[in-house]
Formats: sequence, structure tokens, C-alpha cells
Amino acid sequence: MRALVTGGAGFIGSHLVERLLQRGDEVVALDNEVTGRWGNLPDHPRLTRLHQDAVAPFDVDGPLDVVAHLASPASPIDFLRIPLEVLRVNSIGTENALRLAERKGARFLFASTSEVYGDPAVSPQPESYWGNVNPIGPRSPYDESKRYGEALVTAWHRVTGLEVRTVRYFNTYGPRMRADDGRAVPTFLVQALRGEPLTVQGDGQQTRSFAYVDDSVEGTLRLLASGVEGPVNVGSDHEVRLIDLARAVIRLTGSSSEVVHVQAAEDDPRRRRPDLTRARLELDYEPTVPLEDGLRRTIAWFRAEGLA
Repeated sequence: MRALVTGGAGFIGSHLVERLLQRGDEVVALDNEVTGRWGNLPDHPRLTRLHQDAVAPFDVDGPLDVVAHLASPASPIDFLRIPLEVLRVNSIGTENALRLAERKGARFLFASTSEVYGDPAVSPQPESYWGNVNPIGPRSPYDESKRYGEALVTAWHRVTGLEVRTVRYFNTYGPRMRADDGRAVPTFLVQALRGEPLTVQGDGQQTRSFAYVDDSVEGTLRLLASGVEGPVNVGSDHEVRLIDLARAVIRLTGSSSEVVHVQAAEDDPRRRRPDLTRARLELDYEPTVPLEDGLRRTIAWFRAEGLA
């Protein structure tokens, strides 16, 4: 197979590229390095790097079997730092990627997110749940552009017949996350490794369901190979309070850090847990990396990279 991965130098994108290469595929990785970095990718004879902003029209020489659109900043600090870029890549960038897939006759995959559920009034969240999103809040550039992206992909399929797949990732973590991206896992890891207080927002009772990146990529590949259009939740349904995550990080790093509570972020979801029924039934998907094992692997990578 020959695949294009937009955002291929990013966190999840680079892991997807690596898995495709490992199974023998040829890959074109497109990235503008706003949040990704080419150092995340190996030197490989079947890998082509394309420095390109997905918001600008682009083309790729030769045939493509898959266009996987993962390009998008995905951390809370990015929603505030570069909101217009986030909105554009999930709207204009998605349309550019769809046009390319249509020209090439390729299957299209859109990387969506649990953020489409907002601060959910339903838990766990099934794909049928429409969500509870503040359309003008600080997280809205990401939440709403991903919701728009899903609508665009679905409409494109209905109008053109293009084969599409939509995956909704839940709180993916692991090696190659940016140390300063503002998400809970890298924030806590860096603080613990530096011996600094771990800053838990609010009372720490809010929950997340953290998925190790290998599990998220496995779900993506299973969706791509299936006949399921989606959207499909992919991740782990093991729900963890953020206060407990912070304590686990302190224990696993052997840190002397303490936990301190800071003001909660505006519109921060109180609960986040996927209903994985569809993924289990239709993709035979099951997350396999327990949270503590994934945290140990991530801690080892952060230490090896000298990020803390």
C-alpha cells in the first residue's frame, strides 16, 4: 500500500507512519512542523518527507491507496496560541486532503477526537451521542473544527461516494509528545522528573481515559482495513481521576514532588470515557497497554530525550 499521512511528523502521525513502514508500506509524510518535528521519523527508503502546510493546496506524485488526515495541533495551549491555524487545518486542510483522495481514488481517514463530545452529559460516550460543546469557548477552535471536519467528510462521502473512515481518539499519550504541550501526562511527567509541584487543575476529580499511542494506532489500522465508515471511538475505557494520575506519576518516577491545585481551565470536561462497544464488535479492537505500563514507557522516553 502507498499512504499519505498528513501531520506525519506529529505525535500520533509519526507512530502511524512507523507502523505502516514496519508492515511494508510506502509512506509520504506531510507536515509543516508547527507542532510536529521530522526528528520523530526514521530515515527509511520507503518514506518520503513533504514539508507542506495542509491548508495550502497540495498534490503528491504517483498513486495513493490511503490518505490519512492527522494534521492538526491538538493540545490546549495550541487552542489559545494558534486558534485560527487549528480551525483552518481541520476545515480547509480537510477539504484539501479530501480532494487529493478523490483525485487518487484513495480511501480517506479523518482523525477526529473525543473533544467532539465536549463536557459530556452522558458517560461513557457512544458514537451516537451528539455532545455538549461550547461553540465560542476557549476549546472551541479544536472542538468545533473537528465536528465540522466530521460533517465535511460525511457529506463528501454522500455526494461523491469516496470511501471514508473517521476515528475518534481519546486522550492518547506516549513517546514523542511535546513536553510543553499542556496535556496532563507530559505536564505531570516533566514536573515530577524536575522535582517540581504537580499542578492539578481544580479539585482533580475530573476524569480521563488515557490510551497508549500503540493502542490508538492499532485501532486506526483496524478501522482502515475494515468496511466501517465510522465514526468509531478508539482508546481505553479505563477511567482515571486526574488526582490519581498525578499520584501515579509521582510514584512511578520516584519523585519527591507534591501535588498542588490550581484554577481549573475554562470548559475543561469533567468526565471522559469512551464506549468501545462498536470498536470491539466491528473491529475486534481491545486496548492492550495498561496505564502504568504506558506511563513507564513514556517516562523512559522523556528521560532518554532529556526533556526533563
